[in-house]
Amino acid sequence: MKSLFKLAAIIFTATVATLTIAGGDHVPRHGGQMKETNAFDIEFVAKADVLQVYLSDHGKAVDLSQVTAKVTVLKGQEKLNFDLKPAGAMLELKGKFDVSKGTKAVVQIVAGAKTATAQYVLK
Repeated sequence: MKSLFKLAAIIFTATVATLTIAGGDHVPRHGGQMKETNAFDIEFVAKADVLQVYLSDHGKAVDLSQVTAKVTVLKGQEKLNFDLKPAGAMLELKGKFDVSKGTKAVVQIVAGAKTATAQYVLK
């Protein structure tokens, strides 16, 4: 009976390790919230003075000069649309933003033939 439990534990551990490796690293690296889409991994950072989007093509760098990004911020009945522009390793817009807890944001990315949409609820 102990052998059966040991075998089950080994199989479980191997399965979890394989799924973790296959899934890639989807941990936010810039203090935002991470979403994985079919086209990109999108990290959205919302601060009172800046909105930022960090993109990767599932671990590979993305040429941001060919990317357009729009963010729609929803707070109660208010709906605000923003265009983000390339700024080094991210897409960004500086200004004054309501990023209080519960605010919703929808990020839309277009990069050539690839498109992606990710929804966030700010914490």
